[in-house]
Amino acid sequence: MTSHDAQTWDPFGTLRRALWIGGGQWAGKSTVARLLAVQYGVTVYHYDYHDARGHNDRRIARRVGRGEPVTGPDPDRMWVHTTPEKMAAETLAGFPDRFEWALDDLRALVSGHPIIAEGWGLRPELVAPVIDSPRRMVVIVPTPEFRLRQVQELPRAASLGHRVSDPARAQANRLTRDRLVAEDAVRTAQRIGIRVIEVDGSRDAAAIAELVADHFSPYLPRKL
Repeated sequence: MTSHDAQTWDPFGTLRRALWIGGGQWAGKSTVARLLAVQYGVTVYHYDYHDARGHNDRRIARRVGRGEPVTGPDPDRMWVHTTPEKMAAETLAGFPDRFEWALDDLRALVSGHPIIAEGWGLRPELVAPVIDSPRRMVVIVPTPEFRLRQVQELPRAASLGHRVSDPARAQANRLTRDRLVAEDAVRTAQRIGIRVIEVDGSRDAAAIAELVADHFSPYLPRKL
């Protein structure tokens, strides 16, 4: 575990005081964060929302700098004709740049309440140098069975948001990629001493939120 990195610019002390929820796709991270916001009055930063919207200009600039098409990869090439292993490797390779964009968002966020940042791009190896204790982070991942259940029940999990020539293969590739990325988060978290919570569906979101609240208890106020 690394202590707070003195080289990480943190003008308002937001980063070192934040609480972090990372992990795998479809594990219920956003739901848990929202429940904690209601119960404890914390401020929540949703990584996925910013990554899909506010960070797009930076993503385009990065493509231009690399000589890549401005519009990004063709959906068929990305989801159908690329192996899940390559997809996972490309996703992991892109997380450091995307994490810096999230840090910029958080640096400008000042709140009278604790701040919880949640999202799959908040990787343990990236967060560890920013925080002063492993207690400030938790990694939540779904079991394969729970991931499939989420795909069946959540419209946004069942759709890629793109038209592709082979939707079944694209979805299978995506699920395998998500599993590989989540497994990498678990291995890294365990190596550096960050707690992992596995979600298998036997406990509802409220129960998982209680586990996370207990983990974060030194930094949370009393329940509202």
